[in-house]
Amino acid sequence: MAWQPPGKDCGACGSPTCEAFIALVRRGGKSLPDCVFYPAGTPASTGSEGDACYTGRDVLGGEYDFILNPLPGEVSARKIILPFRPDLVEKWEIASGDIVVGRPAGAGCPVQHVLSVIHANPVSGLLTCLVVGPRASRGGGFKEIEAYHIVGFEGIARTVRREPTFGMRQRFLPGHCMMNLTHTGVVNMILAQSSGLRVRVEDIRL
Repeated sequence: MAWQPPGKDCGACGSPTCEAFIALVRRGGKSLPDCVFYPAGTPASTGSEGDACYTGRDVLGGEYDFILNPLPGEVSARKIILPFRPDLVEKWEIASGDIVVGRPAGAGCPVQHVLSVIHANPVSGLLTCLVVGPRASRGGGFKEIEAYHIVGFEGIARTVRREPTFGMRQRFLPGHCMMNLTHTGVVNMILAQSSGLRVRVEDIRL
């Protein structure tokens, strides 16, 4: 098979891993379009193999201004979160490299996320993380924070309808969002870099 899933091990297809999904496809138990990242030949799919398919509209038909992709060398856009119990960051000594698991209940998202911590602030309780697949939490090596608020995102913006504009609340889609649901946030940083526009968006709402 020429096309391969992106290795997110998200479980949305019903298989525990991308490898297990491909094995089922080979046996006829699944088909490639069962993967949420399968491009299915849509005109908007201009990325390389394994890229998510973006149509310019989310699952509810809403339009978004830009997609927020990872910074170079990272696996997802950076996600800045505040646990419902921010004191646990200091109490549990959460630090860079730790895996935390929880649901963005403050925004009403029903999907539990597995996050790899880049930076932990013991004073504010803010965690800057990357979204990683559930494989990272297998074996018990994680800290269950259960629920958190999404404070912001940071990544490279790919313009769909309108470039990020400093100080403006805009509609955007985090790359590989399993809900495929438009988020809104205030753009409070734009840096022109060789990899594109590095953007930070805060005050996140779904």
